[in-house]
Amino acid sequence: MSQIRYIIGIDEVGRGPLAGPVTVCAFAILETDLKLLDEIHAKDSKVLSEQKRDAVAAKLAQLKKSGRCVYQVASTSASIIDEKGLTKSIWMAINTALKKLNIHPEHADIYLDGGLHAPKSYFRQHTIIKGDSKIPVISCASCIAKVHRDGLMNKYDLEFPGYGFLDHKGYGTPAHYKMIKKLGLCDIHRRLFLRKLGQKSLVK
Repeated sequence: MSQIRYIIGIDEVGRGPLAGPVTVCAFAILETDLKLLDEIHAKDSKVLSEQKRDAVAAKLAQLKKSGRCVYQVASTSASIIDEKGLTKSIWMAINTALKKLNIHPEHADIYLDGGLHAPKSYFRQHTIIKGDSKIPVISCASCIAKVHRDGLMNKYDLEFPGYGFLDHKGYGTPAHYKMIKKLGLCDIHRRLFLRKLGQKSLVK
């Protein structure tokens, strides 16, 4: 069997919002090409401005186009989060992203941020606390996932006008709570989260 070894980074975004999906990116690059990431300057997406995240994502898209890396993104909807819970929903997105990546576990070393875990068939996997700020492949996954989810929320802003998704991306800002009270919940709100936060009066 070929010993071609991919280094895969996995991160999720959208764990905490009141609305919208949770999104995972699985980013893969050959071990021999890791130095290419030095020129990308990816960091934890939470510490980068939107402009810098977009710039990183654009560089990675060019790297993908040239065949020097591959990545896949998967999202789990608010309705599934309500049904399955957040932990299971994130695992489902990880599993989907890895299936779409289509790299055999024998050829993969996986690095995951925080408390994330890949399916057990990926026997070389490493969970790294604050990995999105320490491991370049995780930083790349973080930026791609964030840019992708923000794009989805921008589209939802048009589909569900008035809530301000363009600005807060579904997070629980005072302005978001204000509009929920005014307009009620829409199809992409996580009713489970609002119940847990003691906002039962908002959940019909």
